[in-house]
Amino acid sequence: MIDCMELRVVLVEPIYQINLGYTARVAKNFGVDKLYLVNPRCKYNGKEAIKYAKHARDLLSNAKICRSMKDATHGTLLLGTTALWRKTGKSFFNVYTLDRALHLLEKRGATKVSIIIGRDNTGLSKEELSMCDATVFIPTNEDYPVLNISHALAILLYSFTQSPLSRKYPFESSLYADNREINSICNLFSKTIGKRNDIRDKNAVLMSFNHILKRSFPTKKELSALSIALSPRYIEIKRRKARK
Repeated sequence: MIDCMELRVVLVEPIYQINLGYTARVAKNFGVDKLYLVNPRCKYNGKEAIKYAKHARDLLSNAKICRSMKDATHGTLLLGTTALWRKTGKSFFNVYTLDRALHLLEKRGATKVSIIIGRDNTGLSKEELSMCDATVFIPTNEDYPVLNISHALAILLYSFTQSPLSRKYPFESSLYADNREINSICNLFSKTIGKRNDIRDKNAVLMSFNHILKRSFPTKKELSALSIALSPRYIEIKRRKARK
């Protein structure tokens, strides 16, 4: 927990106990009170993990073990991480520098955020990154761009402590749309393009719409207007008028 924001650290299939221990230590340094581990590939509370966790061993002992990334991040905004941003950029993913990602989350009025750290050796897969609301990369030396997962987490958590995200603005929860409302519009849009035979790659169109919508941080009123335009009844009325 950083001030009034609920910050969740999610590690996907961690491999090495030493990295897991260091990660727990960093998380506790910044006030994170619980770790979420998705299918850990090592003994998460093993001797070596506890050794390097130091006084954060309680985070390892009480870590929540999940079968999927979806289970570990339920009810939160998903902030994925990657070092190989050029590859993800070719796949319609929302990829940002750290400062830009924090700015966007700030505009969204985010109060619950999952920072998702990938595997020690391969990071997050393209499929996992596509599930994220935003993907962040930390600019590093091009000759060796990949950070250790605990080092990357330290930079991310420190940046959150310096961001206005750690301060609460009461009006935002009633003004801006939340994930549930955005997903509702995306589902409505999906049904609309599903009836379009002239669109070949519907998944790409839907993913683009989804990312643009989340990147724009719409208000509840704006989504309400969109829902009218995308509703089947409104579309049918427009079609009938066009035939006349």
